[in-house]
Amino acid sequence: MNDLSAIVTAIAGEMREVGSRGTVADYIPPLAAVPLDKFGMAVVMADGEVHVAGDADEAFSIQSISKVFALTLALGAVGDQLWERVGREPSGSAFNSIVQLETEHGIPRNPFINAGAIVVTDVLLGRLQPREAIGQMLRFVRELAGDESIAIDETVAAAERETGFRNRALANYMRAFGTVRGDVELVLGTYFHFCALAMSCRQLALAGRYLMDGGRSDGHRIISEKRARRINALMMSCGHYDNSGDFAYRIGLPGKSGVGGGILAVAPGIASVAVWSPGLNESGNSRLGQMALERLVQRTGWSVFEPRAI
Repeated sequence: MNDLSAIVTAIAGEMREVGSRGTVADYIPPLAAVPLDKFGMAVVMADGEVHVAGDADEAFSIQSISKVFALTLALGAVGDQLWERVGREPSGSAFNSIVQLETEHGIPRNPFINAGAIVVTDVLLGRLQPREAIGQMLRFVRELAGDESIAIDETVAAAERETGFRNRALANYMRAFGTVRGDVELVLGTYFHFCALAMSCRQLALAGRYLMDGGRSDGHRIISEKRARRINALMMSCGHYDNSGDFAYRIGLPGKSGVGGGILAVAPGIASVAVWSPGLNESGNSRLGQMALERLVQRTGWSVFEPRAI
């Protein structure tokens, strides 16, 4: 374990020296104000040991990483009926693209692009009021991380509402097909609050333990082993939008990114990992976050494609 601490510390030091750090998500004003020099990393092992470096305890907007938790809740609510309204295929397009919706009759490709996550939110609102759904999400991530301090950044949620014209277009287009069935503004308001969850790398890695440990977290059953495996499969194939194939090629772990610069990655049976650096690449994924994960996998052999990790 000391070796792993050294690896995590070394990677954080290397990230401080990187010159080209990407570009912050400037279309959401609060995210545009985050300094580019931030970098955090947290690794939570199967035995509960935690290794952190850099800005691992500073909260950031997890944005689309929240889609993993929303998907988990929606599957718990309606099970496989969810797949009647959302696909399970990689999109190959930008996270906020509307093009495929037109050719595929309003059915989003997967639950990790914006259109798919909006449908997932609509499914949750089929049984709950917006306030209840937001409260359920907060309770869920707090329970997973064992930390009651996790909160929603209302400033970010308000900024998302003010600038979310493309998401409104996606939601209204799907409403025309009946894929979204509820009030569009209520669905979007809830979705924006999910995206505005603020968590640190430490909290996020702790929250991801159930995906690393076959659906269990701290010895408690959260979801079935089969469902955890399937969520991991979706994270591997769809978790990074049109950059998902390259992420699998270079890193070889299930993962989910967010335009706040965070990435949650899972080494099944081994570790839950969270990295954060706000500068994004052209696909909207953290540039340094991906670089750090690639170096972590190279030094540990944690890729799911490594024979010893199977």
